[in-house]
Amino acid sequence: MNEKRQRVGNTVSAIGICLNFLLAAAKIVFGAVFGLISVAADGVNNLSDMGSGIVSIVSFRIAAKPADKEHPYGHQRAEYIASMFIGFSVLLIAAELIRESVEKIIAWELPEITFWAFILLGASVLVKAGMFVLYRIGAKKMNSDVLSAAAADSLSDCIATFAVIAGMLISYYAEIPFDGIAGLFVVVFILWEGIGILRKASSRLLGQAPEPELVERVKEILLAGEGVLGMHDLKILRYGPQKFFATAHVEMDGNLPSAVTHARIDGLERKVYAETEVDLTAHFDPVDPSDEEAKELESRIRESVEGMYEGMDLHDFRFVRGEKNKIIFEVGIPFSLKAEDAEVESAVVAAVRVLTDAETAVTVERE
Repeated sequence: MNEKRQRVGNTVSAIGICLNFLLAAAKIVFGAVFGLISVAADGVNNLSDMGSGIVSIVSFRIAAKPADKEHPYGHQRAEYIASMFIGFSVLLIAAELIRESVEKIIAWELPEITFWAFILLGASVLVKAGMFVLYRIGAKKMNSDVLSAAAADSLSDCIATFAVIAGMLISYYAEIPFDGIAGLFVVVFILWEGIGILRKASSRLLGQAPEPELVERVKEILLAGEGVLGMHDLKILRYGPQKFFATAHVEMDGNLPSAVTHARIDGLERKVYAETEVDLTAHFDPVDPSDEEAKELESRIRESVEGMYEGMDLHDFRFVRGEKNKIIFEVGIPFSLKAEDAEVESAVVAAVRVLTDAETAVTVERE
């Protein structure tokens, strides 16, 4: 799978490098000859895209390397680092283009507009539109942030080039030196693109939550498992574009032999990986379906507690009998809830004390 992914990534990136080099060379030379700063700026942007393609190829090669002693989870996060490098490069280029555009505006000289400039820029839009489609297909096929960034870059380039064309038309027909202002428009799109790439890549590196569809699919598989009475505390970590690790608590009949329970849990882990490529470690939570007293108490507490805060749920309920009965459970609350965990715990314990004099232990978890 990694070899195929690397091959597709290298092919798409190589095509992008060649096309960007041709566009950059044509625009930079044309802009320098005719004094069109906006065209030259657009060419420099294409040159940065070529460098980004080279970075992409290197990142695909590193990401495809297998796990080793120093990197037991593999090297797929290299793609996130490469995306950040591309983002920083885009911002540096934007800073230089701002300077050149401002100098052009201050000079306020009418540039020489030729028919061939419009031909060049029109062809550039078509090429970049084709590259957007190519990168987009590759990004979806490979689930690659690097190619996704390249696709966004190509779309942004199309818009920026249209701004250049608009600036040249204004300069030509209104006889106003609008070239430098058009160059600033190009820079705005470049800055927007660079910031977007950095935000997405940094979010991935910080441990961004996986797509909701993946979470729901894993839940469906677990809940459909043989003997599964419930599940909770599912946590999925995205380590790379195709590398996911997860933990979950699976509720099953505690009266079953441990060998049977272990076999079922093991089967669930294998099924989750086979269908989603998520490496799951499941924790067994024993439940006694025949304990009517515990079930009735849980039902009463759940009815009382779950409406206290929006999005709160109760799970992992246990009723421990002894000289002093003890109730142990967890409550899940959304990250968006502004109340402090200690405040939630105190409110839940107070609500339970109205229903029973059993000692209560509550764990609050953000979900």
